[in-house]
Amino acid sequence: MAVLENKVALITGGARGIGRAIALAFASEGAHVAFSDIELGSAAQEVVDLIRAKGVKAIALQSDVRDFALTQSVVDSVIKEFQRIDILVNNAGITRDNLLLRMTEEDWDLVIDTNLKGVFNYCRAVSRHMMSQREGKIINISSIVGVIGNPGQVNYSASKAGVIGLTKTLAKELASRNIQVNAVAPGFVETAMTEKLTPQQREALLNIIPMKRTAQPGEIASVVVFLASPAARYITGQVLCVDGGIAI
Repeated sequence: MAVLENKVALITGGARGIGRAIALAFASEGAHVAFSDIELGSAAQEVVDLIRAKGVKAIALQSDVRDFALTQSVVDSVIKEFQRIDILVNNAGITRDNLLLRMTEEDWDLVIDTNLKGVFNYCRAVSRHMMSQREGKIINISSIVGVIGNPGQVNYSASKAGVIGLTKTLAKELASRNIQVNAVAPGFVETAMTEKLTPQQREALLNIIPMKRTAQPGEIASVVVFLASPAARYITGQVLCVDGGIAI
């Protein structure tokens, strides 16, 4: 039996990268999947088609996670379609890297609003529904740089550290309602962002990873599936670092 059979999952930023891998992993485990993304183009349609090919339902919805009203509309649409939401994965995120002295206020605000406020928006929109169900799983995608920091990413690091604080506090608030809230902190993952690295940058990156390789998106997705599964029903408020040993 698939570990997530007939569960309903909502994933933000599900059209590409880690979000895409999570959506497909959930579908492989029998979950019906709704995902949002800021743009719904061919990439989103491909994910919908791949999910449906696994014999489960899928819908894609346009959403800017910074907009609470739009976030609430997405959640309402998913509940109307599936009658429930069992799992929320807050995956959507962006980078606007620069050293602090060169960082613009616009780039600070954009990253904080997307990566941190976006998580708040979706958690707030989903929590009341999960409380009435008296069960649910919320998994927030943080980052290893939210744990250890990274030069040139003061906005991104702050946003992802904020996600960890939000996760731990919300876990305490919702624990009595049988809702588990956890975070996953990926290290460096093979996505469109890491594809842009020069050979010199890649070599420097690998030098700080004890396992001497980057992660595949599926390796992050498998940890998210575990946290969404019944096997993790007594785990809450935790941060799982999936980083090849960077934080050791």
